[in-house]
Amino acid sequence: MKPKTRKSPKDSTGKSQRMPALFIGHGNPMNAIEDNEFTRRWQQVGKSLPKPKAILCVSAHWQTWGALVTAMESPRTIHDFGGFPPELYQVQYPAQGSSWLAGEIRNSISASKVGFDLDRGLDHGCWSVLKRMFPAADLPVVQLSLDYTKSAVKHYAMGRELADLRDKGILIFGSGNMVHNLDRVEVSGDGHRDFNRPFGFDWAIEANDLFKKLIDEDRHQELADYRSMGDAAQLAVPSPEHFLPLLYVLALKQKGEKIAYFNDKLLAGSLAMTSFTIG
Repeated sequence: MKPKTRKSPKDSTGKSQRMPALFIGHGNPMNAIEDNEFTRRWQQVGKSLPKPKAILCVSAHWQTWGALVTAMESPRTIHDFGGFPPELYQVQYPAQGSSWLAGEIRNSISASKVGFDLDRGLDHGCWSVLKRMFPAADLPVVQLSLDYTKSAVKHYAMGRELADLRDKGILIFGSGNMVHNLDRVEVSGDGHRDFNRPFGFDWAIEANDLFKKLIDEDRHQELADYRSMGDAAQLAVPSPEHFLPLLYVLALKQKGEKIAYFNDKLLAGSLAMTSFTIG
């Protein structure tokens, strides 16, 4: 059986086609090598997308003082975690970088000065997902960091300034988790965190449902002000880094575009795999 031919990002008239945007709940780093319902869905989504010119990832796992964008020719694969099986540390994702896209990002954002990073590479919030969505690693990949000094509202504003990249064939995806509280993860009888158990605490279910309601109603400013939403939201987002990629993606949404959810499940009590596509 011949593999599927990925569609070109152009419409029937030959004009550039607006690329979808994605938010991915990336969860456990082991998703890079495990076969499960979430990784299989990532594979399906990857096959369904038009072929992008390049990929921009905003990951929860790169926070910096000031905004940075990777601008090296060949970003290395960073294994930024500990305590996992040896085979996970053997995984490489040898995608090329894109100085062109890095320049486009820097020129697009006026809300913050964006610097070039020539060393860091791709973290697991990026490559663990792309390994399943685009296993050939044949598309250029660039990462934009999360600036510690910026509020959630400012991050949303930066995302708005990136919207035109979708019309230039760039696939933008945010990688984090809508509900992410590792301190509240359910612990099994042997004292280990049970990341694979499909289960959500009441507050986690409440917060996940609230976030989706606000997403569906385009109430983005309220989402950017998540700290004022009450106890469930506070427990769901005890620190901002896994929530901010969501705001970048929502900022890309154009009038009339649809949201399609997938992997909408809670694991280990306090971790949401909820993901969606725009467009």
